Amino acid sequence: MTYMIKQKACRMMGMALPRTDQMQLDQFYEKLEQFAQREIGYPVAFDFDYSALIPFLSFSLNNAGDPFMPMTYLLNSHDFEREVVSFYAQLAKAPEDQWWGYVTNGSTEGNLYGLYLARELLPNGIVYFSQDSHYSVGKNLHFLNMRHIMIRSQPNGEMDYDDLRETLRIRRDAPPIIFANVGTTMKEARDDIGLIRSILDDLAIEDRYIHCDAALSGGYAAFLDPPPAWNFEDGADSIAISGHKFLGSPIPCGIVLARRGHVDRIGHSVAYIGSVDTTISGSRNGFTPLLLWYAIRTLGLEGMKQRTQHSLETAAYAVSSLQEIGVEAWRNPQAFTVVFPQPSPAVREKWQLASANGFSHLICMPHVQRQQIDELIADIQASSGADP
Repeated sequence: MTYMIKQKACRMMGMALPRTDQMQLDQFYEKLEQFAQREIGYPVAFDFDYSALIPFLSFSLNNAGDPFMPMTYLLNSHDFEREVVSFYAQLAKAPEDQWWGYVTNGSTEGNLYGLYLARELLPNGIVYFSQDSHYSVGKNLHFLNMRHIMIRSQPNGEMDYDDLRETLRIRRDAPPIIFANVGTTMKEARDDIGLIRSILDDLAIEDRYIHCDAALSGGYAAFLDPPPAWNFEDGADSIAISGHKFLGSPIPCGIVLARRGHVDRIGHSVAYIGSVDTTISGSRNGFTPLLLWYAIRTLGLEGMKQRTQHSLETAAYAVSSLQEIGVEAWRNPQAFTVVFPQPSPAVREKWQLASANGFSHLICMPHVQRQQIDELIADIQASSGADP
C-alpha cells in the first residue's frame, strides 16, 4: 500500500495525518506485512481484500438490538446481518423458521451466549466440558456462575465418551449442559454430538442442553466429506462459529445460532432503541456483518469448498513432509491442524507456532502455501543440525 493511497483513504474519511505520524503507520504496516508472511500457527486466514467496503467506514454503523427486529437508529447493517446468519443457519441445518442468531465479536461471545441460554433454561444444570476445551470456557463459566465438571480427553483431543457417560450416570439429579468442541484449540479434535446425544438418550435424560463450540471447524464443516456430527440435526441447541478464521477478516467476529424457542425465553423490549434486547452487548459492530456478507457473496459455496480442499491438501502435505525429515507429525481426520513435537524457540517465534505441553501446531488456513511449509521444514532442519 503506497503513501498516496493511504493519504487518499484518509481524505475520504475527512482526516489528514502529519508526515511523521504517517511514517509511523508506514513502519507498522511494513512490520505487519513481514509477520503475516510467517503466520501459520494460529487459525486466521489472510487471503482477503475488502477494499470495496472502505467507503462504509465513513459511517458509524451500530447494530444494537435484535437483527430481526426494527430499531430507531437507522445507521445499521441489520439487512446484511440477517443474510449472514441465514447463510450459516442453512449450513448448520437449523430447523426452518425455528432458529435465531446474530453476528458476534468472536466465538468467546458466541460460547458465552450459548451457555447463558442453557443457564436460563436449566438453572440447576451442570456444564460438562473436556480438558481440551478453549481457555475461555472456564472464564465464561465464572462469569455465569455455573456449576461444571471437566471430562477427560482422549489422546487425539476428543472427549472421552466413557468418562462422560459414567459422570452423567452418577449425577442424574442435575440436568446436563454439554459443551462440545468441534475443532479443539491445539489438535482440532471434534466431539461427536450425535454420539453425545445417544448417550443422553441411553441414560433417559430428557432435560439437557448441547452447545457446540465450532469456532474453527464450523466455518467449513459442511464442506467435509463426510461431515462431522456438529449441527442442529445432530442435536445441537446452539452453535458458535468464528468469522475471521476460515473466511478471514481484519476485525475479529463470529456467528452464534440457537433454537428460537430458547432465545424467546430471554428477550425483552428496550424503548430507547425501539427494539428487543436479545444479544450479549448493547452496541454491536455494524461493519463486520458487511465483511462476512461480502466474503460469502464473492466466494459462494463453490469458493468455500475450494478453500476447504486447498487447506486439507496443504495439511496432508505438511504431515508427510515433516515425517520425511523424521518429525513425528500427525493430524486428526479432515483437520487443517498439524501437531508435532515443538521445535527450537527460534523456529517457534519466527513462524508464530502456538505450543503447549511440549507440542506445537501449524494450522493450514486457506492462505498457507506449500512454500511456507518447505521454509518451515528447512528452519527445523537447520535448528536441529540436520542436513537440509
